[in-house]
Amino acid sequence: MPTLPTPDGATAADASLRTVLITGTSSGIGLAAAVAAARAGWRTVATLRDPGRAGALRKAAAEAGVEIDIRRLDVVDEESVTAAVDGVIADYGRLDAVVNNAGAGHLGTLELESVADVRAVMEVNFFGVLNVSKAALPHLRATGGRLITVTSVGGVVGQPFNEAYCAAKFAVEGYMESLAPVARTLGVTVSVIEPGAVATEFVANIGLDLAAAVAEAGPYADALHTYIDRTVSQFAEGAAQTPAEAAEAVMEALTADRPAFRIQTSQWARDFTGTKLVDRDGSAVLGMTGTWVG
Repeated sequence: MPTLPTPDGATAADASLRTVLITGTSSGIGLAAAVAAARAGWRTVATLRDPGRAGALRKAAAEAGVEIDIRRLDVVDEESVTAAVDGVIADYGRLDAVVNNAGAGHLGTLELESVADVRAVMEVNFFGVLNVSKAALPHLRATGGRLITVTSVGGVVGQPFNEAYCAAKFAVEGYMESLAPVARTLGVTVSVIEPGAVATEFVANIGLDLAAAVAEAGPYADALHTYIDRTVSQFAEGAAQTPAEAAEAVMEALTADRPAFRIQTSQWARDFTGTKLVDRDGSAVLGMTGTWVG
């Protein structure tokens, strides 16, 4: 089984290995990034909330012929985060990079959900990132390391029926953009990765019966139906990337001499976010997204 042993009797060379901790590695970009990092020679600590769901990761590591240290870390549980980070330092003596990838999709709109629902989305996608980053930063300062966070094109462009999700990703982008110059003064590089659609993840990550959601949407039913049809057709037409393709941007942030702060995972993502980043008054974004709902 391709899992690193505990470092009893580790050599000086072992201690010098660059170590990366990646969250949310049971599937998708996190799984692909963990395998890619291990292939590139990083000692890779792949974490997930439920280690019982590590089967796909173990299989991918075995097929790639790499060793990955799989550990539990629940980003919304501060004790779990502290235990995981402290365990890495106790076992390996260093932490050179963190990839905040864990997150949860969400589809809804304010009138059809509670504020508690929105708060739960923020807890995972925003405060979870802060929990891990705060625990890791002292160790990243010690190594001149890198703090990398997978956000989304939804962290730049607000999208219909993704209010809570985009709010959380906007918050992450704003926080990291503000933190980056501060962290740089102490030798830590901060980057965000902005994927667009990633194959297989849309329906699975939101955990929602789409037909039932439309049926229960009341006055929003037509707009939601239009949005879902548009999004599903994008997937059917092959607009989504594979997780491995998206993970290439993570590796760029991990290995480039001077990685950019903001890295999109595809030309589509660059074009899409570019609409917002040059849109001073917001009319271009709203003109575009308005067509998604009618």
